[in-house]
Amino acid sequence: MMKTQQKAHKNTTKRFKNMATRAHSHDAKKPQFTDPAVQDVLSRITGLELQKVFRPIKRELKLPSYKLMTDEQLNQAINNASEQAKKLLQMPLVLPERKPIDDVLSEDPFLAGMDTAKYVFTDITYNVPHRLFKCFQKFGTIEGDVGERDRLVQVYFPKEGRKLTPYHIFKEENLKMVFSMDRHEDVLDLCLVQFEPDSSDYIKVHMSTYEDLDKHGKYDLLRSTRHFGGLAWYLVNARRVDGLIVDMLKRDLLQDAVSLVSLFHMVHPHSESAQEAALQQATGADLLKVRLGFISLTQLLGGFRFSEPQSLCLCSWH
Repeated sequence: MMKTQQKAHKNTTKRFKNMATRAHSHDAKKPQFTDPAVQDVLSRITGLELQKVFRPIKRELKLPSYKLMTDEQLNQAINNASEQAKKLLQMPLVLPERKPIDDVLSEDPFLAGMDTAKYVFTDITYNVPHRLFKCFQKFGTIEGDVGERDRLVQVYFPKEGRKLTPYHIFKEENLKMVFSMDRHEDVLDLCLVQFEPDSSDYIKVHMSTYEDLDKHGKYDLLRSTRHFGGLAWYLVNARRVDGLIVDMLKRDLLQDAVSLVSLFHMVHPHSESAQEAALQQATGADLLKVRLGFISLTQLLGGFRFSEPQSLCLCSWH
């Protein structure tokens, strides 16, 4: 299943990279997900925990293999694993939702009710993955629909792991059950296979997953996975990074918290904390101190668990 998801993600990334650039060209001044500076920050705060990236996956059992290595060979193997892990942590694209297709090419009331089935007209040019589809509806119109187009593309060019009818797991009531089992990463992995990144279903599933993680403070479930950058980017754009900042501080990820604050100020330069940081010319830990000044004490202390009464000082960091 992992190979299927990696292959689908690779093909999707190649197909939509230019689309992402065009989609954001109208708002070039605002930092975008694909900007190198943004990608650098998101990659750094994602983390690189090899044990989590290469954790065992349920599959047919095979006999283990053992190798005897010198120290030099072991270091080389670790470096190779790190490079492979970076590839596995490549973040899926974040795209705006595609516009619905509402063009009606023809309308003939005399043909309404002619048949109970729909008739599909399609371009049959050989080896054209993005072919034209139009559907004759039961009520006498010829038009195109985004959802129908995706299903028909799957018929002509089937992708491994993708179904014509989406998995039932994506229904809201089922998502709640899966989230209660802390299987958010599995949901997002399957979403990459089933939907196109600019489809409404893809965006809806990601938003539901991010909202549940933020609501329950379970950010660490996606840390050191390819989905953590998307989570951080979602929270930055929603102006709700405080919970994640507190979580990073709780886990002694001070530099990650500083990087997240810098990204927030990059995307929202007119926010109160960004203007205060610019006024103080704050950098590094001082930048974080400025942002913490805008976080409520209740939320800040809520992220920490003390075994006995302690005081928390926010103004003595250097």
